[in-house]
Amino acid sequence: MSRNDESKTNKPAPYAYDGLERIFHEKARLGIVTCLVRHPDGLAFPELKLLCDLTDGNLNRHLHHLEEAEIVHLEKRFEGNRPQTLCKITKAGLKRFTTYLDQLQKALEDARPNPASATAKGTSKSGRLRPSAEGF
Repeated sequence: MSRNDESKTNKPAPYAYDGLERIFHEKARLGIVTCLVRHPDGLAFPELKLLCDLTDGNLNRHLHHLEEAEIVHLEKRFEGNRPQTLCKITKAGLKRFTTYLDQLQKALEDARPNPASATAKGTSKSGRLRPSAEGF
């Protein structure tokens, strides 16, 4: 058994955040998935593009990655004589994204100083770091 294997089995790793999937951790993809969660019936490609402030090519590339990971479903259809792509989050995608958000919330909570002890160590009463002349 290697040293890394031992550390994984014998010691807890509270800061590993295994639920933070890289697929969601990219800014544009985070925006896309968040937008689709807020619109469970789906959005047409142009609406999603506008709401996420992405170009056609950039949105298309990110949707391709999300579709490969089975996070979104793209439905090609026609409205009148015009082709339209409807983008929806999948049930599995929603579950994975919720797990991601839970882990991200845990990381944020772990990173935030304890307001009671931190006040004496250069933070405000709200728990946020106060700037100092010395920097960080």
